[in-house]
Amino acid sequence: MDGILLKYLPERAVEPCLQLIKSTGVNLKIVNKRVTRHGDYRRLPNGMHQITINATLNKYRFLITLVHEIAHLAAFEKYGRHIKPHGLEWKKTFQYLMLPFIRPEIFPSKLLPVLAKHFKNPKASSDTDAVLSLALKQYDSQHLDKTYVFELPLGSVFRIYNGKLFKKGNKRIKRYECVELSSGKLYLFQPNAEVELIKD
Repeated sequence: MDGILLKYLPERAVEPCLQLIKSTGVNLKIVNKRVTRHGDYRRLPNGMHQITINATLNKYRFLITLVHEIAHLAAFEKYGRHIKPHGLEWKKTFQYLMLPFIRPEIFPSKLLPVLAKHFKNPKASSDTDAVLSLALKQYDSQHLDKTYVFELPLGSVFRIYNGKLFKKGNKRIKRYECVELSSGKLYLFQPNAEVELIKD
């Protein structure tokens, strides 16, 4: 198992992650990329606990996602099944489990202050924290050909993963108003949403 994990995790994180996996008795499945999520946790009908994580994540996002999902299991076991999935109990558990990993032996030093800020109040998804999401994307292998909504000029047309076309509008507080060209409907996009700019 540790040989497999070495492919997906920072080297110094493999052993502590292996301990977490063993102590919780969770079954880890590494799966092909799903667009809507990095990972998930579920309790199977037979009582087993399963975590699935996308194989395409970079090592740092993989680590954060693995600990995020283990925190769901640990929070449910400690506080009961009636807690909110990303409520206070989960946040406290995630912070506690993540703390030993936020070190320069595991994460690049320029990520550490971003992680420290994020983990003061962790979000349901690392993608919701635009600063952390962009910082993590710097370590994606295919990062070079990505464009983000915040980089596009106002009024430009872009395509998302499912082929739909949108026109970029004004920024609300944190997100951008974008109009879907085929329906005229207004959608809100995170600034760090990955898109493909359509050139005239």
